[in-house]
Amino acid sequence: MTALPDTAPHRRIAHLDMDAFYASVELLRYPQLKGLPVVIGGGRRREDDMLSRLREVHPEHEWSEHNLHEIPLAFFPRIAAYTGRGVITTATYAARQFGVGSAMGVMKAAKLCPDAILLPVDFDQYRHYSQRFKAIITEIAPLMENRGVDEVYIDFTDVPGGQREGGRVLARLIQKAIFDDTGLTCSVGVAPNKLLAKMASEFNKPNGISIVTENDLQSLVWPLPCRKVNGIGPKAEAKLATHDIHTIGELAQRDRVWLMQQFGKSYGAWLHDAAHGKDDRSVETESEPVSISRETTFEQDLHAVRNREALSAIFTRLCEQVAADLQRKGYVGKTIGIKLRYDNFQSVTRDQTLDHPINQSAAIRHAAGQCLKRVDLKRRLRLLGVRVGSLMKLEDWQAQNLRAEEAPTPPFTESLFGDDYT
Repeated sequence: MTALPDTAPHRRIAHLDMDAFYASVELLRYPQLKGLPVVIGGGRRREDDMLSRLREVHPEHEWSEHNLHEIPLAFFPRIAAYTGRGVITTATYAARQFGVGSAMGVMKAAKLCPDAILLPVDFDQYRHYSQRFKAIITEIAPLMENRGVDEVYIDFTDVPGGQREGGRVLARLIQKAIFDDTGLTCSVGVAPNKLLAKMASEFNKPNGISIVTENDLQSLVWPLPCRKVNGIGPKAEAKLATHDIHTIGELAQRDRVWLMQQFGKSYGAWLHDAAHGKDDRSVETESEPVSISRETTFEQDLHAVRNREALSAIFTRLCEQVAADLQRKGYVGKTIGIKLRYDNFQSVTRDQTLDHPINQSAAIRHAAGQCLKRVDLKRRLRLLGVRVGSLMKLEDWQAQNLRAEEAPTPPFTESLFGDDYT
């Protein structure tokens, strides 16, 4: 009897990385800056700062969020005028050509590219676009692992088109879908595993697609410096260099036992596997959460006394949303916390740990309300958030024969901020 050929699909894992994500989102707002050196950092964006200055300098024009594309280039601040200790979050590719990069001090970057335009960060907007591009991906390829605001792993193996041209067809489809919906570009690396896919996504930036197979290891991966392996940091790279190991290929030539002796049993074995392109990690669509939270940024700053009713309603809604999330996902939690951001962008958090875990909105609201009594509520508020941590599965808690006794809960008609703050 003739054996049937092996028709199992080859494992194809993609790493998708948005191109200069924060800067690219800002260029959607200010398209007149495309192609120019732009850096993001130095402070957070105040919603009305730019508009206020525009209205002051150009009162003849009716400025709003809808016509920011009309702002003249001369109006944007240059990095050379910056003074402070801020750091750069990201930069456009035009700025990177001058050596400007993430985590660099703004003052240092100013010496490299003094004419670069400096924009503040806007995390709310970045999160918005992050959610959009990830929703697009999961509609096409459901097995996605979230790795941060601007990158994900995707399992192409069993997705229609995931095997065609080594994954290039599906990668091209996802790229196009993201661009059509958001106007943003991304780079995709497709390989047999996550380790190689992450390296491949850097091969052809921006807006590129790179395919790596097992046969490409020696030609594409081994010539790269060791630091290109995700997991080899500066200290490990420096120690490898003392042994005259500078490239991944040179690392691959070293004996496994010798690496374990020099770098420890676990890390040494991992170095040997990584150099040979081995990685068995699966794409994790869900991981056990550390906490569950909800927060909201107000359209305009609110005051604890003058806007008490509105804040109370928002606070109640956040607690109800957190409770619903906990119940839907089957968790209870013991640590209840709140987060405030003032009008000066300073953030504060407070939390307390209860004797027993909870997942009911009334109990969460009461505990979070106790946390509010420990913060300054004299300043106007920009953001309010509620968090439940120290999570455990409801079924595990029940299996331990623990009884959930809700804390005494005031009625929802009680004011959010008590008379102490009037």
